[in-house]
Amino acid sequence: MADKPVVKVSGLGKTVDNGGEPLTILQDISFSVMPGETVAIVGASGSGKSTLLGLLAGLDLPTSGEVALDDSALGVLDEDQRARLRGRLLGFVFQSFQLLPSLTALENVMLPLELAGVAGATRIAREWLERVGLGHRLKHYPKHLSGGEQQRVALARAFAPNPRLVLADEPTGNLDATTGQQIIELMFDLNARQGTTLLLVTHDEAIAARCGRTLRIQSGQLTG
Repeated sequence: MADKPVVKVSGLGKTVDNGGEPLTILQDISFSVMPGETVAIVGASGSGKSTLLGLLAGLDLPTSGEVALDDSALGVLDEDQRARLRGRLLGFVFQSFQLLPSLTALENVMLPLELAGVAGATRIAREWLERVGLGHRLKHYPKHLSGGEQQRVALARAFAPNPRLVLADEPTGNLDATTGQQIIELMFDLNARQGTTLLLVTHDEAIAARCGRTLRIQSGQLTG
């Protein structure tokens, strides 16, 4: 339903053991993200942005509070159930691309489709690589692709399964300014065309300004 949040975060906290002393990384974080929204999470290095993204994806568990994706509370799911939920709902774009080096560009994009049991994975992956301008690089391995090309493959991989939510962690962090701008334009264009919900971690205010809303984290807490 359009009036139901894709993401709902309630009283989220994360504390870790720091040599016998508790270190609070996140404290009392609450917010919701509605379908089709584009939301930037902004904060200084070490403010807890990437930790928050990991909790939203169910890759890590909070010390307190709750994350719900598409009305499913992650805290009551086991690791396999959370993995299945990620496969069904989420696409990921990472700063370091996270392509599998032993797979070609085509195979990297096919992988989440095949894991989800999508019919016609090869055709869909090829179409998505053509959409991101890499129809001529299907059989190239990541080591033979530039950083910008690798991130284009990563974008195709993220959007190909038609996820409800894409999580992007500093997607231009390893790219030069010109290439980074091209990737951001492409990501927002794909997101708008697909009607996907986008949650983007960035330290770049210009990128954040492209989003419909900005959440600011300072010392592990939401400000403003």
